[in-house]
Amino acid sequence: MTDERLTDRCRPTRNRRFSAPLCPIALLLATCLVSSCSGNHSTLDPAGPEAAKVAQLFYVMLVGGAVIWIGLVSALIYSARKKHQHSEQTAGRVILWCGAIIPTVILCALLSYGMWLMPAIRPWVPDDQQVRRVEVTGEQFWWRVRYLDEAGSVVFETANEVRIPVGQPTHFSLKAADVIHSFWVPSLGGKMDMIPGRTNPLTLTADREGTYRGVCAEFCGESHALMAFTVRAVAPAEHEAWLAERRTSDPQDAEGLAVFLNNGCGACHAISGTAASGRIGPDLTAFGERGTLAAGTLPHTAEDIARFVAHPGRIKPGVKMPHFGMLPEHDIKKIAAFLKELR
Repeated sequence: MTDERLTDRCRPTRNRRFSAPLCPIALLLATCLVSSCSGNHSTLDPAGPEAAKVAQLFYVMLVGGAVIWIGLVSALIYSARKKHQHSEQTAGRVILWCGAIIPTVILCALLSYGMWLMPAIRPWVPDDQQVRRVEVTGEQFWWRVRYLDEAGSVVFETANEVRIPVGQPTHFSLKAADVIHSFWVPSLGGKMDMIPGRTNPLTLTADREGTYRGVCAEFCGESHALMAFTVRAVAPAEHEAWLAERRTSDPQDAEGLAVFLNNGCGACHAISGTAASGRIGPDLTAFGERGTLAAGTLPHTAEDIARFVAHPGRIKPGVKMPHFGMLPEHDIKKIAAFLKELR
């Protein structure tokens, strides 16, 4: 057999040996990248006009960066291959234009585009415009949520979940009670820092119904990663009915309420319509209708509520709530069952 035939027979074997492992790896990487581009926590799956502008800006910046990178790499390759065929003056011109002038022009254009888009990313709502107003205060490691009327007075308070009407702007007044936090709902808009001692405004609008995940985007302590919240966008009529319902509360489990109050829980937590009036911890009015426990840390089940009541520090390190593991087990289960059914 000739050398040429041996070479031809061996070539496919070498290609298979090197390319076969690369295909699954490339497919895995592509799957991971694509899977992160959608969902209720993705900036590239916008559910509101502000988030749509952020995604639009991302794509424009991506294209601009790709143009700069491709142009610069192409110029370097061209210069390297032709280095013996051109003078130093020609090489200097290539570096000047492809490495300085053209990238500068593209970056200036991208900056101008971003500045032009800024008012749409941060829309300003006039004081006289009728919008829903919500005050959110970041605390270690949860969110105090207060719904306000037109005059700015508190209508009622809840925690860790926000409801807004679809198609109508909601104005958020963002505050911090202890350290710097940051309010971010990627599917609805960009983030806004929450700084102690000041109030930062943010307006968000949802285009479609759904539940969107929000997070604290500024490191605020050891349980920073366990400080999530949800924004539920519902039809305007449903939102109005929910607001009217939340103005009143009447717990049905009298025995569970008694156990809750007798063990001092009402000193830190408030429940509308009861003697529990604490302001240190989250307001637990209508706690049973929430989707998660401990600011998105646990599922909302009676078993997980009992776990958190008994040993909150094991679940959220640094949390200010004291543990109640010394209580009788039946009392902890009573409290958990009471909170689970609280409407």
